[in-house]
Amino acid sequence: MQKQKLDDSVLVKNYINGSERSLEILVGRHKQKIYSFIYSKVLDRDIAEDIFQDAFIKVIRTLKLGNYNEEGKFLPWVMRIAHNLVIDHFRKSNRMPSFKNTEEFDIFSVLSDSSLNAEKEIIKNQIHFDVRRIIEELPEDQKEVLIMRIYRDMSFKEISENTGVSINTALGRMRYALINLRKIIEKNKIVLTN
Repeated sequence: MQKQKLDDSVLVKNYINGSERSLEILVGRHKQKIYSFIYSKVLDRDIAEDIFQDAFIKVIRTLKLGNYNEEGKFLPWVMRIAHNLVIDHFRKSNRMPSFKNTEEFDIFSVLSDSSLNAEKEIIKNQIHFDVRRIIEELPEDQKEVLIMRIYRDMSFKEISENTGVSINTALGRMRYALINLRKIIEKNKIVLTN
């Protein structure tokens, strides 16, 4: 009888139902790709091993708690966990300076770093994700002005013309958007690094 290769989703279900062997097969199947990804970012075998083990501890916990619902996308899910753990490692090791969210600090200044290495690239991508996520929490009028100003590089005159409000109103909305972003960052204890 020919041995059939089981899909990741079947192995995940089998593991959830008590088959430890299914987890061994999953780890064996994806170890090289996940470990190589982690190592390419941290460039240290010991740290890569630690992060790899932490990733699978998280995987096991999530599976045992019944919180997994990736519908057959096991590898991308584990890679996302590993990616987040790499970012956590860089943040904890203070290899990137963190900024206090103060009046003088412009959170968008961290998005324009031109000399990126792989480590900075990961962190920059996470910052972009975090900033876009917190922008979504702003009131619509503030979000609209902020996106036009920061992402579309429009002048306040152009924003005024596009939105049908006065320049002063556009300036006010931008000011409140930045104040509210700071509050969201502080409330959620978001760490922005560059």
